[in-house]
Amino acid sequence: MQEIMEFVHNHLILSLAWVALLILVIVTTFKGLFSKIKMIGRGEATHLINKENAVVVDVRGRDDFRRGHISGALHVSSEEIKKGNFTELEKYKSQPLIVVCATGQSASDAASKLNTAGFEKVSVLKDGISGWSSENLPLVRGK
Repeated sequence: MQEIMEFVHNHLILSLAWVALLILVIVTTFKGLFSKIKMIGRGEATHLINKENAVVVDVRGRDDFRRGHISGALHVSSEEIKKGNFTELEKYKSQPLIVVCATGQSASDAASKLNTAGFEKVSVLKDGISGWSSENLPLVRGK
């Protein structure tokens, strides 16, 4: 025990950084466990789309959406969702929604906003469109 205390004393900044990282890992883990927003893989996404009539909401920019998106996806930018401008999605409140971005990172904020607005079943596609296309799953171009 004395050796640990000596290490902490001699390497205070390193020890504080380690404690901070540990706290961040714990907070992130618990946040994910208790979040109403679910991260789903490509297999579960295709199941939801094909069997449960899920609606895909693509929150990337217009140009990225035109370069390739999941068939039937609706384009609503994340900025519009943050502003609360998603009236075209209101009719899908009881259906599963799959929020998609480029890599799966930025879709979480939009998904949280939709969930707060009363959408019941909101998910985020893990790894986003990049993961979808890496599995050679189909993308629609244009529109």
